[in-house]
Amino acid sequence: MTDNIANTRILLAEDDTNLGFLLVDFLESNGFDVKLYRDGQSALQGFTRGGADFCLIDIMLPGMDGFTLTGKIKEIDNDVPVIILSARSLKEDKIMGFRLGADDYITKPFEEEELLYRIRAVMNRLKHPLRNSEAEASVKRIGRFIFDPQNLLLTIGTDSQRITIKESRILDKLAGSLNNVVTREEIMIEVWGETDYYIGRSLDVFISKLRSYLKADTSVQIITIPTLGYRLEVKS
Repeated sequence: MTDNIANTRILLAEDDTNLGFLLVDFLESNGFDVKLYRDGQSALQGFTRGGADFCLIDIMLPGMDGFTLTGKIKEIDNDVPVIILSARSLKEDKIMGFRLGADDYITKPFEEEELLYRIRAVMNRLKHPLRNSEAEASVKRIGRFIFDPQNLLLTIGTDSQRITIKESRILDKLAGSLNNVVTREEIMIEVWGETDYYIGRSLDVFISKLRSYLKADTSVQIITIPTLGYRLEVKS
């Protein structure tokens, strides 16, 4: 992994020509060096010849599917970060991707800005990994849940839910002020780096998703404080 975006080489495996060109243009406009491959075999050959600092891999590739490609790339270089891009949102597909070593899984359609934030989040996490003691300290208990933000895991009993980076950062922000109000502006600045109407709407969607994850424990609730923000509440 290189130290800055300007030197970061991204391998993009995407067979949708229009989407592929759009992503290349967008990522290059943000300083990345991108190589586009339209099938799994050519992507593997490209990685074998020249390597990459980051991989974006679609699952439904001709010739060699994205799961197989991810596995083979990880065999060559287990440290290279991979984000899987897929129109498939089945839990089994996401679990397979993470088992193969993917760092994130984005379901199509997605906003280009979201992809950029996720790439940066993975890069930052790998550039500044938590020491074991710090990782252990970051694990939080929320009612009956065990929340591990470093590994994006929310566990209750024997059931574990892998959540997204943004979901994890929002929940971590709320859990860090358990039973106290956190303003919408605080969350948006922490997670998105800015505030506006559209980010606010995105935040509403993420809060709704987190509520659905947390409903397994009725003592845990995310309370909306009108015009102000949210409070993660755990009833004793």
